[in-house]
Amino acid sequence: MEEFTGILTIAIFLPIVAAIIILIFLQGKNARNFALAISILELIITSYVFLEYRSNPDGYQFIDRLNWIPIESFKTEYFLGIDGLSAPLLFLTGLLGVVAIFASWTITNRVKEHFIWLLILQGSVIGVFTSLDFFLFFLFWELELIPMFFLISIWGTGRKEYSAMKFLIFTILGSAFMLIGLLAIYVSTGTFDMTALPEKISTAISIGDLIIPASWLFLLTIIGFAIKLPVFPFHTWLPDAHTDAPTAASVMLAGVLLKMGGYGMFRISATMFPEQLHNFSLWIAIFGLINIIYGAVVTIRQTDLKRLIAYSSISHMGFILLGLAAVSGDSLRLGFSGAALQMFTHGTITGLMFLTVGFIYERTHTRYIPDLGGLANVMPILASSILIAGLASLGLPGTSGFVAEIIIFMGSFAAFPILTAIATVAVVLTAGYILWMIQRSMFGKRPEKFDSLSDAKAHEIIPITMLIISIIFVGVYPSFISDIFTLGIEPIASAVGVIN
Repeated sequence: MEEFTGILTIAIFLPIVAAIIILIFLQGKNARNFALAISILELIITSYVFLEYRSNPDGYQFIDRLNWIPIESFKTEYFLGIDGLSAPLLFLTGLLGVVAIFASWTITNRVKEHFIWLLILQGSVIGVFTSLDFFLFFLFWELELIPMFFLISIWGTGRKEYSAMKFLIFTILGSAFMLIGLLAIYVSTGTFDMTALPEKISTAISIGDLIIPASWLFLLTIIGFAIKLPVFPFHTWLPDAHTDAPTAASVMLAGVLLKMGGYGMFRISATMFPEQLHNFSLWIAIFGLINIIYGAVVTIRQTDLKRLIAYSSISHMGFILLGLAAVSGDSLRLGFSGAALQMFTHGTITGLMFLTVGFIYERTHTRYIPDLGGLANVMPILASSILIAGLASLGLPGTSGFVAEIIIFMGSFAAFPILTAIATVAVVLTAGYILWMIQRSMFGKRPEKFDSLSDAKAHEIIPITMLIISIIFVGVYPSFISDIFTLGIEPIASAVGVIN
């Protein structure tokens, strides 16, 4: 059955086509201004899709479905659509796409190439969040690697080539696990249709004379996504990538690329293997707890602002695992909804932190916390920005960070009370390293060399304001986002609930 509304296809290929136009026709500021116009148009499209879905949240919508590869033994389709799980992440990608362009406003090295890769990155991530064909999903998943590799290796700092290659190797390793699972699923079911696969996968699948337990396929997929999230002990690529990446790449990496791992766990691992998710829930919760505590403890020891935020992201990604593991009792919907909401809120909070640190670094030329201090007096807007992001990160009530974490705790406590109780210690640790970081870098005695620093300019205030509004709005009115996520995870929760 073919169906084509076109809007999701436009959302994917508009930035990619724009990148080609920049490559052929534009240079310098013209390339930058054109990229900004495209990113704003992309935000308008993704906002429309999200708001339209929110006004009528019913199953998959905005379907684009066409026959793609006409080979009888390889039935794959060009199949796009969104539901309550993907619609907020689509909007998040549009929002951070604009932020990333503003974060790159002062780029002077190979300007047009930089914006080309940013636009291709945005299009490929939207492809991941909208694909309903497993093979198409995998193609967009792999496409994202190319622009991020070049953004880090060309426009990064420090050991940028090493960090870019480490990012590439780890992510391809995760893709290898996913590819094996994808091929096994297709050979046994004869379809890549992600809307039909949950009904076709049983407790075991057969490939010729070989019988493969579904639990093996579940592990292949979830390990692949765990590397992307990332989960301990596959996390070591993230601090290096963040530390050496340019600001725009850090914003996109923390904001949406990590969320691809969490999204894949929900869309594929949990949706297709609800029984296996139930069986492995304790282990998922344990690894989530390790991420939460380990990430928080290691964060306390960091003296580089970007590395500190990177390790805090590892800690916060553990909450997604904890919520995903909450499959027992009546609170499983709370755990799932909290984990999904954490993907959105962490994207805006950490995006704001990396954005602000990037602007501060452009002025001070250092991220070493002991060398900073007293910056709030000379750059009050940037200091206020990192303060708001920090308070949201530690879960201050009234911010989006509080809402997501409290929902996860409420859901996971019914399933794993001891592990959840231990996880709450991370709230104290987070408050410690966030307040310590802000006090050391923004307040106290200021070095004389920083006396003449300027505060945020117009092109910096705009993205800062966009993210702060999102953080406060979702903190005060969380149902605006959480209601949609709840509808998206309902089929997964229902399937897991039957097992209970």
